[in-house]
Amino acid sequence: MTPLVTPAWLAARLDSPHLRIFDATKYLPTEGQNATDLFTQAHIPTAQFFDIDLFADPDDALPHMVPSQARFARLAQACGIGTQSQVVFYDQKGQASAARGWWLMRLFGHDQVALLDGGLPAWRAAGLPIATGDARPVPTGDFQPALRARLLAGLGDIAPSLAAGALLLDARPAGRFTGAAPEPRPGLPSGHIPGAISLPFTELLDPAGHFLPIPALRQRLAQAGVDGTRPVITSCGTGVTAAILAFALHHAGLAEAAVYDGSWTEWATRPDTVKETGA
Repeated sequence: MTPLVTPAWLAARLDSPHLRIFDATKYLPTEGQNATDLFTQAHIPTAQFFDIDLFADPDDALPHMVPSQARFARLAQACGIGTQSQVVFYDQKGQASAARGWWLMRLFGHDQVALLDGGLPAWRAAGLPIATGDARPVPTGDFQPALRARLLAGLGDIAPSLAAGALLLDARPAGRFTGAAPEPRPGLPSGHIPGAISLPFTELLDPAGHFLPIPALRQRLAQAGVDGTRPVITSCGTGVTAAILAFALHHAGLAEAAVYDGSWTEWATRPDTVKETGA
């Protein structure tokens, strides 16, 4: 199973007992959309909704932070995920939030996981069937977590990692990075972590929301400083689109990245962190 699959690949396997498909759409507060309502209106047959806010730590004030292994395992099992499952994530916009589901599965030790290239828009463009209503019930899976701590970065990792030569790539739009554009969350200032490099995730996609070919991905990542010799941490607003950068590195055959889960929302709200604006 490759990390990136096509609509044709997925359509040919819809009846596989080991396949689990998830719509992992997460809209920004400013987008005014309800992902679960839109799922019931249109989704890929056999898909379930993967609620990023549910697969999270309910006791953390920051949005959708990584849950405990026990919580993730319980929720994954309830969705029918087992040790033999082939798991595919997509989202309603093309490629914006599905990589968060992909990253969480790999964080907790599951390698048979992929993204649908182009998401639901690509599925529709291929003329493939659409289902409506609630997701169908599935049998409980036997998923067992095995945390890969190297794929996760916390607040305390950032400064020491940068001092040791790591790259910190920020997936947000350039205007939010420089401070010229507002953050989508009320009261949160824009700007960036000192030493971070701006790499908007959209620069890794074509206009239709498909990932660039691997040579082009490697070229753009190289422009951001990824040369295979330095550890990479990815960041964004709340750890969602940061997973797109992590996926791109993995898909391109480069070093695995750690996702800074708290990302800019955590950094910007801490009184003891330094914030920067400008390019």
